[in-house]
Amino acid sequence: MDKTDANNMRRTALVTGASGGIGYELARLIAADGHDLVLVSRNETRLKEVAGELEEAFRVRTALLPKDLAVPDSPEQILAELEKASIEIDVLVNNAGFGTSGPFSQSPLSEQLEMIQLNVTSLVHLTGLLLPRMIERSRGKVVNVSSVAAFQPGPFMAVYYATKSFVLSFSEAIASELEGTGVTVTAVCPGPTVTDFQNRAGTADTNLFRNHMTMDAPAVARIAYEGVKKNKPVVITGAKNKFLAFGNRLVPRSLVVKIARSLNEHRKR
Repeated sequence: MDKTDANNMRRTALVTGASGGIGYELARLIAADGHDLVLVSRNETRLKEVAGELEEAFRVRTALLPKDLAVPDSPEQILAELEKASIEIDVLVNNAGFGTSGPFSQSPLSEQLEMIQLNVTSLVHLTGLLLPRMIERSRGKVVNVSSVAAFQPGPFMAVYYATKSFVLSFSEAIASELEGTGVTVTAVCPGPTVTDFQNRAGTADTNLFRNHMTMDAPAVARIAYEGVKKNKPVVITGAKNKFLAFGNRLVPRSLVVKIARSLNEHRKR
């Protein structure tokens, strides 16, 4: 990581999971706004490609941190690298995460615990390390990528849905705590989005993804970023996703669970 010029007043954003999908698209939008970038992903080769692309397209500076945030000490390593390079973060985008599909009792426990580490623990850890510095400067934004999955339990993706519920609740709570500080927190809640997520999660043949309920990542990122710039505490991307999120309040909880189960079920062979 190159040392930042102390006289440079440009803002810097740190984006996790920046090598593809929504994280990549958010990084593009942030770069287009003139922010320098710290890009975090475990895929170093892809990070270098993204960095070169963004530097050429938007004339911004990028720093690369090839870290796996499923490893518990990664947030501390990131902070140490930032301090070494004298980089202050003005916008933190906690986007890294993954899901899996299948009955919890039949899923590898190690994989479920890794998901909690990445989706929840590292998000809280990185936020906790960088947020006090934003408060000291009386400016900053934290963007936590949650999901419409946060609004209900999710049979066959039980841990994933639970992690996203945590992210939404955590984000809304600290957004309230930070009122008047100059620092804002936004929870972004996309629905099913066409990225590599469904390939890793094994959800490509579920009812949710094959019923044409998906959006593309650039559209999701645009809606999300507009909400972030307006300091919205929660951004739900797309009319169908808003219907899913708020419709849950109008029907019995037992029915909500049944509907989520039917959407997460795999196509019958």
